Formats: sequence, C-alpha cells, structure tokens
Amino acid sequence: MSSLTASPANPAKPHAFATVFALLAPHMAELDRYLRGQLASFEPEIRAMADYCIDTSGKRIRPALVFLSGWRGPAAVTPDLVRVAAVVELVHLATLVHDDIMDEADVRRSRRTASREYGPTAAVLLGDALFAHALHLATQFPTTEICAAVSDSTRKVCAGEIVQTLRRRSTNITRADYQRIVDLKTAELFRVSCFLGARLAGSEPGYVDAASRFGRHLGIAYQIYDDLVDFFGDESRIGKTLGTDLASGKLTLPLLVLLERLPASERATLTAELAGEQPPQLALRLRQMRDLGIFGIVADAVQAEIDAATAALREWPGYEPTPLLLGLCDVLQAQVAGLRPAA
Repeated sequence: MSSLTASPANPAKPHAFATVFALLAPHMAELDRYLRGQLASFEPEIRAMADYCIDTSGKRIRPALVFLSGWRGPAAVTPDLVRVAAVVELVHLATLVHDDIMDEADVRRSRRTASREYGPTAAVLLGDALFAHALHLATQFPTTEICAAVSDSTRKVCAGEIVQTLRRRSTNITRADYQRIVDLKTAELFRVSCFLGARLAGSEPGYVDAASRFGRHLGIAYQIYDDLVDFFGDESRIGKTLGTDLASGKLTLPLLVLLERLPASERATLTAELAGEQPPQLALRLRQMRDLGIFGIVADAVQAEIDAATAALREWPGYEPTPLLLGLCDVLQAQVAGLRPAA
C-alpha cells in the first residue's frame, strides 16, 4: 500500500490508511472493548467461535465510516456510535463467514476461515448467530429507526449474495447486473454505515443524504477493487485466499471485461471454465489480463465511483467529517495503485 502523509491536526490533507485510522484509535479501542463485552451474550458453547470471527475482522472499514461520518472530534467517542459501529461490523462478519463457505476459501486475514476451522455446517449457523446478535443490538436504541435501517440493509446484503450465488457458473451477466449485485451485497452496508453515523451525530438531513450517497459509491469502488485483488493481489500480503472468483464461477468485472476482449475461441474456453466444465486456468487468465490491459480498465471503473463519492460531498466542504471521509478515497486510490502490474 502506498504511504501518504498528513498531520492528524490537519484533516483536510490527503490521508493514507495509517493516518486516517490513527485518528480513530480511541474509537476502535472502544469498539473492540464493546465487541469483547458482547461475547458473554453468546451461549457458552459458541463463544470461542464468535471470538474467532471478531479476531479476524480486519480493517473495520464499515465502523470507520460510522465514526468518520459522525465525527465530532478525536475525543468524541459516543456510546451510540460505538454500538451502531458494532452492529454493522457484526453484520459484515456474518457475511464474511457465509462468503467463505460459498467460495470454499481456506484463509481470511492470514488465518483459517471459520468454515475451515469449524466446518461449513457449523459456520453457516455461526454466521446466522452473528446476524441475529447485530439486530438484537440495533433494537437497543430508543427508536425503531436504527433497527429498521439495519434490518433493511441486512436483507439487501443477503439478497445481493443470493443473486450472485444463483448467477454463479453463468456468463449471461451484463455490467448492469454486476453493478446491481455489488450495490446490494457491498455498497449497501457502506451506505448505511455513513447514514447511521451522520444521523446519530445529529447532522442536518442534507448532509445525512450526502454521506449516504458517498458511502454507496465508495462501497461500489471498494468491491471493484476487491475483485481486482482476486487476480492482481499477493496472497501472502493480502492475507486471504485469492483466485476464488474464477474457480467458483463468479463473474466479476475483471472477468467480464476479459470476456469482452478475448477472441471468440478463447471466450468459449473461458466460458467453459466459469461454467465448471473445464479446470480453471488461472495463470493463463492472469497473463491475458495483463496483455489486454484489463487492470487499467477496471481501475478506471474504481476511479469513476471514487469521483462520484467525492461529488456527493462537494457541497459540504466546511463540514467537519467531509475531509476525513474523502481521505478514505485517497486510501483506496493508493491501494489500487499498489496492485498495478509492473510495465
């Protein structure tokens, strides 16, 4: 990952990942304490399993969106923001558990996935338990608004995963179909994280809407980036199983663009691989992606969504959370640049 430097005292400057998240250290520490405290709510038989998932939760980007969109200064770590950050993180962890089962992934965050550690049958139910506890926490707010927003988003995330699952092994998918799936399964949780943070911080309605739109576009950008990682990432550095999209017949944007640019005969072979009719030839597909400039095309799609995210906050330059949220766009741009193949 590229390193961009900025002073925490001047949040208007571009932020690298470390700088953005250094600002959130007190918030993340409170979130960690809160999540650990929730383990006692799980039945004794599954506490260690829930703890295992929390331990492998990674960067906690969605909680970061809650805290940044509700930012009121480094010392303002409010209990409501911590609780709702825990809600979105638990929903996200549940989706990761289920994703790894469907992808038959072995590694997540440099550790065995819950599916490999406990078996897929138990892991499915573990994911369900995490979902259920997230909604339980959402009911603890004084109004039903938070629970309604979280449950609505959770349903959409699940719907996106269902649609993607039903489309596996099929190449009858358009870019519009891909965008719809990404919008549901990834961008929705980014969107609701920004909505909840801004709403709980008491922001004016216009900013809540702008932050929500920012989150949606950043979420789409992040998912396209994650799809690039599956082909151009370094497994030892990324810390999760790569190359699963081709093997599992998941038609992501890099594969869609490759299909569009391959000659007819090669397209037919790749279609057969995606359909599970032939073994996947990952090394060949990587070479073709490099030769046909697929990385640049997909990276441009990431940038288009980053531009849309930036535009959503254009009318709010003086609002305290704005430069911090825009710092996440700098982070993502640096991550994409770090994947770019050598010329």
